[in-house]
Amino acid sequence: MLINRHQVTIEWGHCDPAGIVYFPNYFSYFDSGANALFLRALGLNKFQILKKYDIVGIPLVDVGARFIVPSVFGDVVTVESTVVEIKRSSFRMQHRLLRGETLAVEGHETRVWAGRDPADPAKLKGRPIPEEVIARLKG
Repeated sequence: MLINRHQVTIEWGHCDPAGIVYFPNYFSYFDSGANALFLRALGLNKFQILKKYDIVGIPLVDVGARFIVPSVFGDVVTVESTVVEIKRSSFRMQHRLLRGETLAVEGHETRVWAGRDPADPAKLKGRPIPEEVIARLKG
């Protein structure tokens, strides 16, 4: 599968009073990693993906993380993001946050390729992930 890597500089505002990254910020890093992976795979930003494939979004239905080593203000970390499993309308991503060669955080997300439900446009419904998207995510 295609792996995208991007660097994040830990800013003062990312940290809690103890001086370490406040844990919800890691999920923001993971979301940025997912967006960067799709941009690399498809050459489209999120807004363009929604328009091209006529979807409403790619919402999270499951997310989690394991925190191994804290990151602190001034650290430059690498976020590695990849899709590890693709189903009909959902996919599972893995994110690894590295401080140098040290694994600091590992996380996962399950996302759904979602459009409006034809029976009730106020609701979302999973749609099949297009084959071209699957092929590009596989690298």
